[in-house]
Amino acid sequence: MKKSFAMAAALAMAFSAVAVNTYAEDETKVYVTISDSNSALVLTQEPVNVTDIDGDGKLTVNDALYIAHENNYEGGAAAGYKTSVGQYGLGLDVLWGKENKQSFGYYVNSKMANGLTDEIKDGDYIDALTFPDPSNLDYHYSWFDAREGEGDPDKEVTLQLKALSFDASWAPVENPVEGAKITINGKETDFVTDADGKATVKFTEAGKNVVSAKGGNINIAPPSYVMQVSGEAASTTSTTTTTTTTTTSTTTSTVTSSSSAKTTVKASTTAKATTTSKNNSPKTGDSGAAVALVSLGAAAAAAFALRRRDEK
Repeated sequence: MKKSFAMAAALAMAFSAVAVNTYAEDETKVYVTISDSNSALVLTQEPVNVTDIDGDGKLTVNDALYIAHENNYEGGAAAGYKTSVGQYGLGLDVLWGKENKQSFGYYVNSKMANGLTDEIKDGDYIDALTFPDPSNLDYHYSWFDAREGEGDPDKEVTLQLKALSFDASWAPVENPVEGAKITINGKETDFVTDADGKATVKFTEAGKNVVSAKGGNINIAPPSYVMQVSGEAASTTSTTTTTTTTTTSTTTSTVTSSSSAKTTVKASTTAKATTTSKNNSPKTGDSGAAVALVSLGAAAAAAFALRRRDEK
């Protein structure tokens, strides 16, 4: 009898272990970045455990964005995120509390998504942006060639910045961004991208360093790169000598004080913007660009219509 109980207990434990391992393997975690209509990063590579929120039988961009708002926006998804079904399928109405005439963009692993119902997988990076001006198409999604890194203070990392634009047939084109100023934790630095979109960035502050960029030869939405720097920032030591003299003896004492060095950044590469971009960046949401595409032919318009929604 005791042997039977022992075997049953062992089997139960084994089943539980298998169930836990299966759950862990099936867990889907993605990293969500959102920028608002002021071209500011409001969420940067935030980890999100994705579940099928909308019940469509698959894990999608919509699920990830909904949960990201539920977890991070004040008032949850009910206050900051809204979708609706229209002529071209599920469309985005409100992102991070902003109703923007459906002028938004969303991307998976730095590639333009076909729609909110695109499927996602574990480890994907989801980027969503709000156009500052719904009537201005000259606004471009941008990204670095790496997403994250880690290292000790004074580590240098070379990043390449690219932006998405479109050719005359509305085919996506990737171009380097020249003359963009690098920011770290929201502060401007002297690092500037060169003609190849590259800049070598030096990190001196311990902790989380969020790298982004602004300006340059094209109007860009903010990219993101996260650098985790270990240890403490460098410190300097200064020495002050005090001498006291009496009639009988002379005593000299030394007082040493330490202060943390102020972190500085120096330019490693500089470049000036020498070219301008044309107004050629369609966005997800309103019908302005979709209407303009009619003259390009039914095929091009139909393809692009999957990413547009009629304004109401």
